Amino acid sequence: MPKSPSKTKTTELSSTPLIASVPLKQRAGLPSKDSIIGISEPAPVSMAGAVTSAPRYRIIHTNELDEYEKAAVSPISFAAAKKAMPKGDSFKGTDRKAAKLSISTAKTETFKDLRTLINSLAAESDMVDHDPEIARGPKSNRVKEEQRNVRVRAFIYAASREADNDFHLIIGRSPTVTPEMYMTMELSGLPPSSSASFKKLKAARDAFKKFYDDNLGGNLPGMAYDFPDPPIPVTIEGSLFFDITHASGSRPGPKSLKSRMPVIWEVHPISSMKFES
Repeated sequence: MPKSPSKTKTTELSSTPLIASVPLKQRAGLPSKDSIIGISEPAPVSMAGAVTSAPRYRIIHTNELDEYEKAAVSPISFAAAKKAMPKGDSFKGTDRKAAKLSISTAKTETFKDLRTLINSLAAESDMVDHDPEIARGPKSNRVKEEQRNVRVRAFIYAASREADNDFHLIIGRSPTVTPEMYMTMELSGLPPSSSASFKKLKAARDAFKKFYDDNLGGNLPGMAYDFPDPPIPVTIEGSLFFDITHASGSRPGPKSLKSRMPVIWEVHPISSMKFES
């Protein structure tokens, strides 16, 4: 993996929606142009004064937020999105905290395609009407259908950092296959260091942050969604989680991709992330 880029150039296009003349190679999973508020382009990697390689990725910053986040009430600027990031790495939420910070003990199932994984999930109606009812409080543990660990190779299309300090990743199929399909997978904010899951959750979170340091100028996502360009290939492992809190009202995801996110199932927490070199 290349050394960290020495600097990153960020161009802020506007603090409000802008239909921009932004050069984007047409592919699946791009944000709508009227949501783009900035672009960060890491500088070429250099060593001993000589440029060794051009950066593989840039970041398309948008004003797309999950509708349930407080900041979703008005357009958000690039600077405001960065300022809104939680501090540190500790988990700051309460909803189903016990489940979100635990790792299932089940054997890991491997899927070659995200579509196959999504097709294996229990129906939303069955989970909403689950017996016993899925509790929403902080002590709510995994139910039977969530006692699954999965591994899948896919692509990161968008990422944000939520108020509970989870990195909210929108994971999709290869941009060369159809139909488009995306799913939420989350890097949880960390539990106390004494927790059984702490070591794995920290390693996964650290791998994500290191990849951004090495390839994206350290520009970690803020509250609004960032879209890496091109999407980032990654193998993800983690435990399945049904987000009952979004079974009614607004569903998670950026507006540009939400129509191709067929489930509110998640991989949460992510327990391992492996990036292509």
